[in-house]
Amino acid sequence: MNPDEPILSPDKKIAGILTPLSAIRGTYDVGIGDTESLVEFATWAAGKGFRLIQILPVNETGFDHSPYNIISSMAYEPVTLSVSPHWLPDISQKEFEHVTKKHNAAGLAKGAVQYGAVKALKRELLALGFKNFLRTRNQGPREEAFQIFQERESEWLETYALFRALIAWNKNDEVISNWPEEHRTPTAAKAWLDALAADQAELFQGQVDFFSYVQWVAHTQWRAVHAEFDNLGMALMGDIPVGVSLYSADVWAEPSIFDTQRSCGAPPEKVFKSDPFTEKWGQNWGFPLYDWQAMARDNFTWWRRRLASAREVFHLLRVDHALGFFRIYSFPWRPQDNARFIDLTSEQAMEITGGQLPGFMPFDDSTGENREYNRKQGDMLFRMILEETGPHRLIAEDLGELSPYVRPTLEALDIPGFKIPQWERAETGTMIPAADYCRLSLATFATHDHPPIRQFWEDWNRAAEQPETSQKSIAEMQELLDFCGRPDIRAPQEFTPKIHAVLIRGLLTCNSWLAVHQITDIFGLRERFNVPGAVGDQNWTARVPRCIKDWDKLFKKEIQSASSALSETGRV
Repeated sequence: MNPDEPILSPDKKIAGILTPLSAIRGTYDVGIGDTESLVEFATWAAGKGFRLIQILPVNETGFDHSPYNIISSMAYEPVTLSVSPHWLPDISQKEFEHVTKKHNAAGLAKGAVQYGAVKALKRELLALGFKNFLRTRNQGPREEAFQIFQERESEWLETYALFRALIAWNKNDEVISNWPEEHRTPTAAKAWLDALAADQAELFQGQVDFFSYVQWVAHTQWRAVHAEFDNLGMALMGDIPVGVSLYSADVWAEPSIFDTQRSCGAPPEKVFKSDPFTEKWGQNWGFPLYDWQAMARDNFTWWRRRLASAREVFHLLRVDHALGFFRIYSFPWRPQDNARFIDLTSEQAMEITGGQLPGFMPFDDSTGENREYNRKQGDMLFRMILEETGPHRLIAEDLGELSPYVRPTLEALDIPGFKIPQWERAETGTMIPAADYCRLSLATFATHDHPPIRQFWEDWNRAAEQPETSQKSIAEMQELLDFCGRPDIRAPQEFTPKIHAVLIRGLLTCNSWLAVHQITDIFGLRERFNVPGAVGDQNWTARVPRCIKDWDKLFKKEIQSASSALSETGRV
């Protein structure tokens, strides 16, 4: 797809599907969605009339597998890679079958994602591929391609591979503060490596080379994904997480451009009541803050490198938590200390933190001067981002507790934001009609942080049966029916195929350039991908039932309804 083709012009309204890559089941996947299954999914979606696939971040993640807790802003998560011989040419079909059988890949593919088992399987196949590559590297063009990759990406790759090898050396402990002193900085680590005995140094260098090889495979596969999307006339939207892990290669390599004293997060919001801490204090993500002044001194090299790399793969980029570029909510304690503060008053909390409380940085919005500073910061940063992405290739996730200057600033820069109908309200409190949405926007009923629309509807329907919540719930259902152009249907209603079809079509009628349904909404499922603030195995493990090749039969009516709605609303 040429970046200037009309499909990516706001003049042409298109529709898309949002899914975590992990959630889709491809013909050849081994327990989690990957690059190969993403192309299979895009082929299926293109055939139904969709023109956009939105996925979550695919950077390498930390121990909790959250796609928003990344240990590198540049490296791809190895679990996203296809390890079938079609996409990993350094292994044979016989080797693939042997390893997948040993790890019971058929069993892994059936249920929710089992990250530990899937990572072990893929790690073994990637290690086997690396071994085979080393044995044959002088017999073909792949050695030259690997060298070109290493030279081109050396600015980040060398330090990343060293960092990643140190994690492995420290028994896969990614918490840098647990490492010996000689590993805690790049300078110290290189001195330690130089002093190692020859056999130990050779062993360690083998690990460094392996992690470079994995990223070469990743870059090759993800650029192949981009090419396949071009061939299909499809757009792929990636996601730039708002932060990086405190225990990331980025912070390890360049600590001076981060503020590691506070943890960024989000203030308490009415919509998220998953646990007492989140409801009282907000979400504590644990990521360090950016030191914007330090980053500005070299013209935001770190950000420009990150964005330029992402644009080689993604046609569109969603910037996570756009509000954080204007001002960021942060905590004076790490997430592992959250439990200490659940029952404390503000005064008691300040006694522990030395007078500090969660709040906005660099300033809150309590004065006009503060608001103007925050506005100018956001304007400057998004102008820098636009320089790397180009016009109409950036989507700002502008949801949450908005300051009054955020959306006007983004609109002045022609950056589309998000429109969630349930929360888009006029000053009178009424839902803004679909036809009144600005063209430069992305309309959706929910993000990965929210329940699917079916769950919303069924919750409203249950609440409609209770005297104390009946009136409010019925009004909310009716508002959504009115938004979808069906005021003739009177709430309350069960979630039926008819209601489902009305909701799917209703979103597509809006004036927004992009209308994106979660994959769970397309199929009318209840599965939820993430509950903000929740800790446990339920997040990021849900998968769509059955393989892509089975969807036309399993979800026949839902798919036919969605395809018809795409045609009727002119989004094909």
